[in-house]
Amino acid sequence: MGQQTLNGLFVGSIYALFAVGYTLVFGVLDILNLAHQAVFMLAAFAALALVEAHLSLWAALPVAIVAAALIGIALERVAFRPLRDRADSNISGLISSLAVATVFEAIALQAFGPDISRFPIGTFPEGRVAIGAASVSYLQLTILGISVLLMAALTLLMARTKLGRQLRAVAESPRAARILGVNVDRVIAAAFFLSSALGGAAGVLYGLAFNSISPDLGRSIELKGLAVIILGGMGSIPGAVVAGFAIGLVETFTVAQLGSSLRDMVSFAVLFLVLLIRPRGLFGQAATREG
Repeated sequence: MGQQTLNGLFVGSIYALFAVGYTLVFGVLDILNLAHQAVFMLAAFAALALVEAHLSLWAALPVAIVAAALIGIALERVAFRPLRDRADSNISGLISSLAVATVFEAIALQAFGPDISRFPIGTFPEGRVAIGAASVSYLQLTILGISVLLMAALTLLMARTKLGRQLRAVAESPRAARILGVNVDRVIAAAFFLSSALGGAAGVLYGLAFNSISPDLGRSIELKGLAVIILGGMGSIPGAVVAGFAIGLVETFTVAQLGSSLRDMVSFAVLFLVLLIRPRGLFGQAATREG
């Protein structure tokens, strides 16, 4: 039981980190950025390339995160900003992000090939730490710590900084925020910067955790990310964190008790049952956003 709980928290931390980036953009723009999973994948490849170029993992990780954040800014400028004033901006932005995701995957396929790539042996020290009757590897412990640290940093940024207040203001009403002197375009670009940085960090950690990176890597987690933000409540950062850990735990216990073939079925069945009781998700609230 204790071992499965630790494994679930480890997997859930990656789901939560990925979904927090997802929900940050949705909370500000009311648009699902379907290219988020491609940024996740590109960051994993970037970290792998840097490690293979004999850079240490601790140097490669922040470089890959910054690269992902810059891709996020470019994504906002190319795929979202030109469409923002259109009446159908939600649908057109969704389609545009899907097109960009396809382009990113094609670039990765051309650059790295279709085969699975892996981090070199010795990229991260081996070893385990005993916690009661259970044990956790150094890598798992590090991934959990980095994920929690990044999510705590985002929570503090949203609650205690000027940018956080501006992000919340734009999420409530872009028009009112603009009247109050907020540079809405800059705030939205910052949301994409932060979202992609978190998605990139999740991609690197996921690649390290499972040591399996391919151009379609992001597709394996995209649906999980959507399930997390729906379960937590669309646009709710605390909800994404709680739901990410919850789905990780559900998956782990399902694999242990029923087998891996039923993992996704049970996870989405739980999602369905929760939404029957709370249609807006665990932390969802009635929509008050003004266009």
